[in-house]
Amino acid sequence: MDLHNVTSTVEFLLLGLSDDPQVQPVLFGLFLSMYLVTITGNLLIILAVCSSSHLHTPMYFFLSILSTADIGFTSTTVPKMVWNIHTQSRTISHAGCLVQLSFSNLFGCMDSAILTVMAYDRFVAICHPLHYPVIMNPPLCGWLLLASAFFSLLDSQAHFLMMSQLTFCTHVEIPHFFCDLPQLLRLSCGDTSIDNLLMYFFSVIFGGAPVSGILYSYSRIVFSVLRVSSTDGRSKAFSTCGSHLSVVCLFYGTGIGVYLSSIVSHSSRKGAVTAVVYSLVVPMLNPFIYSLRNKDIKRAFQKLLNRTTQS
Repeated sequence: MDLHNVTSTVEFLLLGLSDDPQVQPVLFGLFLSMYLVTITGNLLIILAVCSSSHLHTPMYFFLSILSTADIGFTSTTVPKMVWNIHTQSRTISHAGCLVQLSFSNLFGCMDSAILTVMAYDRFVAICHPLHYPVIMNPPLCGWLLLASAFFSLLDSQAHFLMMSQLTFCTHVEIPHFFCDLPQLLRLSCGDTSIDNLLMYFFSVIFGGAPVSGILYSYSRIVFSVLRVSSTDGRSKAFSTCGSHLSVVCLFYGTGIGVYLSSIVSHSSRKGAVTAVVYSLVVPMLNPFIYSLRNKDIKRAFQKLLNRTTQS
């Protein structure tokens, strides 16, 4: 059989997190409930921002975009995993794998880009408070959103093209719950040395640049806050960054954890379990992190609830 004779009819088997039949119902209920909480929480954030005029600011505008990206990110992978558990069918077509890989990278990169933009927004608000309305004007916010979407689409299409060029033998078993490019590169029958170099190159460009931007913004924020003589002023300045910094640490901390675990441990199943954290747990926690200590969001939720009960 020709190993390079690959067509779009090639199917992949997503092995998921466990083969134990007794664990499957538990995983089904757990991930379905977490997914519903994620969708509900992020939709409430979007509705609150859209319905409350006092939230029509750059910070909350980008927060609503982050919630949209979180919904897209989880919806790309989790429903397929839940459906596979329910039907006991783990197959995914070659075209379906391409689409899943493309959209997961699109929304994942969008998350990273928006977190970087939000860090810049906090930098301007704290370091240049008097010029904040002038700097963070609506046209600039629009351009920042377009730039984030453009680079996310560029990263997504790069992964799509790399995946479309890979060659596979027959039915391929992926020890993961979604199509992940590093796993696919390991399972490919052809020479993937160039693809691996390209993958690391894009990881440095589309991963390193946002991290550098966030680190630069927060370094400037720290230097600016340390100059404030008042203790109350310092705590107020840091409190405005607390929610965003928590989300950044969760998002990048779990992502780095997945990368390091894949290097240290050769168990692909452990990597799949770790990937659940950044693909589902982090998007689920984001609405709670931004709403629990945010009086503006709480007030918007209360108004939204009052309107719903009155209608």
